[in-house]
Amino acid sequence: MSEEKTNGRNIGKIARRTFLASAGVVGGGVALGLALSPNRLKIYQDSVADGNETILNTWVKLTPDNKITVIIPHSEMGQGVGTGLAQMLAEEMEADWETVSIEQAPATDEYINSDLGRGYIVGEGARIPAFAYPMLDFAFLQIAKGAVGQITGGSTAIRLTGYHGMRRAGAAAREMLMRAAAKEWNVPINSVRAQSSILYHDASNRSAPFGTFAAAAAKFAPNLKPAMKSPADYKIVGTPKSRLDIPEKVTGEAKFGMDIIVPGMKYAAIAQAPVYGARAASVVDPANAAQQIVNLGNAVVVVADSYWEAANSLQQLDIAWSGGDLALSSIALRALHNEHLTETRHEQVMDKAGDAKAKLQSTETISVEYAVPYLAHATMEPMNCTALVRDGKCELWVGHQNPIAARDDAAAALGLKKTNVIVHNAYLGGGFGRRSSTDNVVQAALVAAETGTPVKLIWSREQDMSNDFYRPATVSRMRGRVEDGKISAIDHAYVFSDAGMPDSERPFAFQYDVPNRRIARHPYESPIPVGAWRSVDFTQMGFFNESFMDELAHKAGADPLAFRLAHKSDPRHRAVLERLADEASWGRPRTPGAAQGVAIVDSFETIVGQVAEITIDDDQRVRLHRMTSVVDCGQVINPSAAEAQIHSSLIFALSAVFFGEITLENGEIVQQNFPDYDMIRLRNAPVQPVIFMDSNLPPGGLGEPGTPPAAPALTNAIFAASGIRVRELPLIRAGFRSV
Repeated sequence: MSEEKTNGRNIGKIARRTFLASAGVVGGGVALGLALSPNRLKIYQDSVADGNETILNTWVKLTPDNKITVIIPHSEMGQGVGTGLAQMLAEEMEADWETVSIEQAPATDEYINSDLGRGYIVGEGARIPAFAYPMLDFAFLQIAKGAVGQITGGSTAIRLTGYHGMRRAGAAAREMLMRAAAKEWNVPINSVRAQSSILYHDASNRSAPFGTFAAAAAKFAPNLKPAMKSPADYKIVGTPKSRLDIPEKVTGEAKFGMDIIVPGMKYAAIAQAPVYGARAASVVDPANAAQQIVNLGNAVVVVADSYWEAANSLQQLDIAWSGGDLALSSIALRALHNEHLTETRHEQVMDKAGDAKAKLQSTETISVEYAVPYLAHATMEPMNCTALVRDGKCELWVGHQNPIAARDDAAAALGLKKTNVIVHNAYLGGGFGRRSSTDNVVQAALVAAETGTPVKLIWSREQDMSNDFYRPATVSRMRGRVEDGKISAIDHAYVFSDAGMPDSERPFAFQYDVPNRRIARHPYESPIPVGAWRSVDFTQMGFFNESFMDELAHKAGADPLAFRLAHKSDPRHRAVLERLADEASWGRPRTPGAAQGVAIVDSFETIVGQVAEITIDDDQRVRLHRMTSVVDCGQVINPSAAEAQIHSSLIFALSAVFFGEITLENGEIVQQNFPDYDMIRLRNAPVQPVIFMDSNLPPGGLGEPGTPPAAPALTNAIFAASGIRVRELPLIRAGFRSV
């Protein structure tokens, strides 16, 4: 793989022992750490406060007239993350929701998302002594600089940043304001209460808005372990609030990367090497039409006064590409996968119990192979970035899922200090993992450095589709045995390209009770760039595991949903399946002549069960009438946003299962635009009931968990309707099409 195409970012896999050692918790570093560690919630940039705003702590500002601004260290790409995080902070702060607004955090080290790393490594940290919190929090900040940055991905915003960070920031801010009021009124702090952005001292009948005490409160050090509210007392969390980013999107005031205009800006169009690994050996402009040409080696860029002019001039260039792997094809890649699946020297056993090998010697063993293809992200907004490089500094305007990574990689490419690179993060017109890579950012920075003017680099749709960081294609071989109606053993081997979740989230797990099991992955380096794709490994493993469960249920002569219940002891999983059977009228389809299929996947600390209800006509055209989802995501922060996330995840998944496939011939990507890479439209989208289980457990993720069960629920329904087992996606490979 060429060096230029390997700069995708994933959340680092940091072991607890490694973290504790580096933080100085083990050994003799405790005292030194305590002495040198500043209060994490007091680390901020003064420049984020405008006018009369007072910074209470890292994540919240307050004005004298009681306006509250929550600083959000995640990117907004349509998921409503800012609103949910603000709800969590405002709830603990006892804020008046009508006074709350949000603001994108600067892409600087002060606003690195250390709470995301803290949540991954040690959770809420209830066992961490209060005296050690400053050291640990500061250690998380240092570790997060390299491992996390400001990543938006892995469905982590609410479940990690919100639960471990925003709640604490809100509670700390409330406590600071109460202390300021208590000091002003000369009363005990426990006699002061907060409600709807007003402080009260009931005994003396005194009250004042938060803003009155903003400046005084900011002088106190935030408590790193403040008292939190009981969920029973929530008034903001759990209620359907309108998203705070919607008004400016409706009026057109919202700025996406494509909307950015900088004075004196030029436009750039790009042609990247059509064959992986090729280089531009020569560039000839026979019509002498291009204003400026920049050869980046693996790409050629034309800069002009308008994008139309740049794109047209680019089309007229005679570019001689040399090198590259012309033998690379989908057939060759499948052979590579099979080769690695057979090779056991580098096999990594991820989970093992009992003796699956002995159990599976029987002739009763079921052996099957599944495969899923490379998939593109196909975001509505093509990749783009605006850059200005001048006087040893760089300024970037881009919609990115990790603006800290964008800053760092641009600085490295230009040979600048990180502090000399400023990133203005815009709204994202779709991300799904694609905008966690920095290839377009680095390209824009290099072109701007060459031209000396502000340059907006825009990828055409064809460049976008053929130069993605694709979801890895994967082949899976599963073997299992059923004895007396129960699974006695299972063996799962699959090829693995490292572009997904940390192993700590166990995306590889077979989520059923089986006494003898063995799960092993066979690593390989993908010849084409791969990266995070909405729900990452879970989308592949969900299809493999839930398809195989249906095959085992069929072997046992059992009802697929009852068979799953028979292998689930986890009460949350069982409750989801039981509720799903009721809500989807399992076994009693609402549509005449319809068949049903079921799947359940636990991902990102959220359980989603889905039932697909379909009919198939004589031409094998599939009509998906209804997809019922039952979701246990713990505490639901914003019910309307939560439902929208499941809906969007499902449509994203169905587009992939019906149509999605990236193929290669002679080293080139075949698919070039949406006519080659279709998606679900209104005419073939199903009715989507979504039911959330009541829960006071900590919130799980919601941006991705609706995706993994969709494919197996649909293909299991196809088997129920036709007797044809779909083991390879997309459906067209088995002869099925969408109506």
